[in-house]
Amino acid sequence: MLAQAYPEATCELNFTNPFELLVATALSAQTTDVRVNTVTPELFSRFPDADALAHASHDEVAEIIRPVGMHNQKAKNLINMASSLVGSCDGQVPADRDSLTALAGVGRKTANVVLGTWFRQPTMPVDTHVTRVAHALGLSRGKTPLAIEKDLCAQLPEDTWVDFSHRMILHGRRICHARTPDCGNCILSRVCPSATAPLRG
Repeated sequence: MLAQAYPEATCELNFTNPFELLVATALSAQTTDVRVNTVTPELFSRFPDADALAHASHDEVAEIIRPVGMHNQKAKNLINMASSLVGSCDGQVPADRDSLTALAGVGRKTANVVLGTWFRQPTMPVDTHVTRVAHALGLSRGKTPLAIEKDLCAQLPEDTWVDFSHRMILHGRRICHARTPDCGNCILSRVCPSATAPLRG
């Protein structure tokens, strides 16, 4: 059903290469993709690759990304991440999770986004939207993103993981809101144990 509702679901961050996707995803923590997309054009214009960002001024980066929140910590992480890329990966974004999560400010979710979205590896990024929708649908009772990731992966073919995650994220953003889920307009209301609105038709 999610495939019907979101047939072309994909990452809503703007990027043209794996470095830009990595940076944008790291910036998206505790903010929206829409907000991240407002700051990345200037950020990528000034610092188009890992080497440029590694040698950037903290204050300059922080000022550019101020609208996304936590700008001082995120600026520090981005510069350290870029320095790690230059020092250990020849400035290139690695295509394996261990190398990605060894970078400053890069957790499992960010690594999964990059691996799944750019490198098309079978990953299941779990953010707050995926967590909420998975719990609402009874697909997982996991208390941590990793537990939820394992539950979802166990129920789906590998080649559907990335797209399923994107669809869950979009559904969480557009319908299954945290405070007031729009159950009346939800395509999944008939099969959702958490639906609060009367079944349609």
